[in-house]
Amino acid sequence: MTNSIDPLDTPIPSELPEAPDRRKRPVNLVAGTIGHFVEWYDWYIYGLLAAVFSAQIFPSHSAFASLVAALLTYAIGFVIRPFSGIIISPLADRYGRRAVLTLSVSGMALGSLIIALTPPFATIGYAAPILFLFARILQGISAGSEQQSAISFMVEHAPPNRRGLFGSFSNMASGLATLAATGSAAIVTASFAPDELAAWGWRIPFLVGGVLGVVGLLLRLGADETPEFEASVLVDRKSAPARLWALLREHPKALLQTAALSAPAVAYYTWATFLPTYANLTTGRDQASTLAGSVIGLVLLVIIVPICGALSDRLGRRKIFPIVGAIGMIVLFYPLLLLLNQPGFGVYVIVAASGWVVLGIWQAVYPTIQAELFPAAVRVSGIGFSHQIVIAVFGGTAPLIAAAFVGAGHPMYVAIYMIAIIAVCLVVYFTLPETGSRVERATVSLHDPEVLEGEHVAISTVSAASQAKRSRP
Repeated sequence: MTNSIDPLDTPIPSELPEAPDRRKRPVNLVAGTIGHFVEWYDWYIYGLLAAVFSAQIFPSHSAFASLVAALLTYAIGFVIRPFSGIIISPLADRYGRRAVLTLSVSGMALGSLIIALTPPFATIGYAAPILFLFARILQGISAGSEQQSAISFMVEHAPPNRRGLFGSFSNMASGLATLAATGSAAIVTASFAPDELAAWGWRIPFLVGGVLGVVGLLLRLGADETPEFEASVLVDRKSAPARLWALLREHPKALLQTAALSAPAVAYYTWATFLPTYANLTTGRDQASTLAGSVIGLVLLVIIVPICGALSDRLGRRKIFPIVGAIGMIVLFYPLLLLLNQPGFGVYVIVAASGWVVLGIWQAVYPTIQAELFPAAVRVSGIGFSHQIVIAVFGGTAPLIAAAFVGAGHPMYVAIYMIAIIAVCLVVYFTLPETGSRVERATVSLHDPEVLEGEHVAISTVSAASQAKRSRP
């Protein structure tokens, strides 16, 4: 594809992309951020409350076996995510980010409502776990199309010198979602007696997530499509399968780098959904106190992510943040889990907060780097293909594998497993290009012919239409 197009050989589009209205930028930012928040609140609350509802929905000969069944159902959502990412992401590159984001938040909210309203096994028998399985499949489809579409939506709406900050908002939203989910789990755990909590109290956070989904849906319906997508689609009209093939053929290195940027999610999901359970199983800490301690640590994550994102716009992305974050995780995770053997609420807070600090440094910048590795025409496909496969393999199985290590009597293997994966990722980080740029351009990727040509076509066709109008009698 060349970087110049003869406008006389290009059909005039029926609808030209409009210049972005800066007054609507806050609306688009809120739509992307709150929608992303709703998605991940609904996703995380399942893992946090699995130990509470597992015996009611998945009864078995022991509480541990019921928990494993609940976590296996949780993992099903992760298994679905790569298929959704591979199939739906090219549609976001062909038909728009906003349409896919609207559908994803709708599916996630519906899944949360199904979980909240499903009667227990004692009432409807095997229909209860089947409904949970259906809800997790629906949420897996939604989550599989959400992350990459939201990253592209946020970064493409950003001013050129604020891409790191805007890109960090997606993970700040997921951090807020984890904080809200953990806070909700802590509140219901502390507010209800054990029998009431197991009977119906655990359903309240899921019901709240479903209602919040309606809010996210309305906000996304009122958002703008990104100008970069509208410019790129003018000249790249390939079908969704053709886009996927072009991605695999033309961007193999970027796909590998994107996968490595996402793989530390094995630690994120362990810290977010299993650390309270880990502390309960290994040291006997009660669930209410561990959830409260995790909330304190998550506050640090939410603060650190946008600060580091903004700093990356000034200092660059590759040299500091993914590398420093990975080294911090490798150095700290083993001694942090070892420290949990010491008693006291303060010890748990130190462990949770320290982990969230190094995770926040990594989280702040990787979405923007991933977006900048791909041109607009395959951006959602590129992030989705790598990210969702990695999340399914490492993120979705993280709580299950951690539970298996603990059940086998080797709890410290959890730290070793995380460290081994992150060490491989660190090697790949040294191959990353420096994608940060201060150039005053609308495009995200430094070499994005689709956007360049789309802008050229838009300007040329508008100019031609204006000239034809002036020449009319």
